[in-house]
Amino acid sequence: MNDIHRSGCPINLSLEVFGDKWSLLILRDMIFGGRRHFRALLLRSEEGISSNILADRLKMLVEEGMITKVDDPSHKQKAIYSLTEKAIELLPIMAHLAAWGRKWLPVSEELSIRARLLEEGGPQMWEKFMAELRVEQLGAPAQGPAGPSVRETLQAAYEEVVARLGREQAGVAG
Repeated sequence: MNDIHRSGCPINLSLEVFGDKWSLLILRDMIFGGRRHFRALLLRSEEGISSNILADRLKMLVEEGMITKVDDPSHKQKAIYSLTEKAIELLPIMAHLAAWGRKWLPVSEELSIRARLLEEGGPQMWEKFMAELRVEQLGAPAQGPAGPSVRETLQAAYEEVVARLGREQAGVAG
């Protein structure tokens, strides 16, 4: 066994890569939010990650081969982060994790709508989303017919729920 790892157990080894909440949330924001710059990951984090934690986790995710980092040609002091195939293949796991959370935890409607749609869409939707991520993040050739992407579909559903809840609250408050 390697001295760097606690054990050779696949669950342990996986948790050593993305077992802290921030690493998985960064990957979530990159997958579902399309966030690829430090500033977008920092300022649009629902959970409020601090800049030093974000920098540390991005560095670790690069070292683990989950993401890559390249200089942004449009700005000398910016970098663009991209998911690797290793991270893209986490999508079904995230879908299952979200479905479990929806079933057993007190989730909000607006933040769980994507999970519901992914659960209902199942492996076919996950495969389509992973193919779209490969195009966006890895530069793979586009496949299949044009139309709204999975991320666009999920985002539209989120915005629809937020708008409806806002109208309902305004009706109650007004």
